[in-house]
Amino acid sequence: MEGRYDNYPAWIILVCNLVPVSTYIIGALILAGFSPWVSVAYLLFCLWQEARVMRKSCVNCFYYGKNCGTGKGRLCALLFKRGDPQAFASKEANWKELLPDLLISLIPLLGGIILSILDFTWLRLILMATLVALASAATGAIRSNLLCKYCEQGRLGCPALKLFDKTTKETSV
Repeated sequence: MEGRYDNYPAWIILVCNLVPVSTYIIGALILAGFSPWVSVAYLLFCLWQEARVMRKSCVNCFYYGKNCGTGKGRLCALLFKRGDPQAFASKEANWKELLPDLLISLIPLLGGIILSILDFTWLRLILMATLVALASAATGAIRSNLLCKYCEQGRLGCPALKLFDKTTKETSV
């Protein structure tokens, strides 16, 4: 069994934040083809999504007030009151609940497709391909190799782990 972190090291937090921040920046660059205001609206949506995750999940997490792999544990403690740790493990994740997170990549991808039909550029195509790679392979690699692998909350019970990792048994503690 791999070791677990009570507090993730700073280098993991940095690496784990490079992917979503890069996704937000690339998404905003793609959507700037419509207007700078569309990019601003998209970035506000990304900020809302981050706050939503902290308010609904991070407040109940083992890492509340600690260095979790994403760095949200400490930030959450500054912004929101502690929730119920039992609520985290008993919560059921579903695809409807994950939709706002999926939209972070889908909105700029769909926008990029529309813009490419109207006015194709190689730069936009490269940005869209990079966005897909970040949202799929890079996110999966980071979650499996740096986040979930060392996460104490995963051992205690994690709805996302239950949803994505079909090999995880409900009784494994």
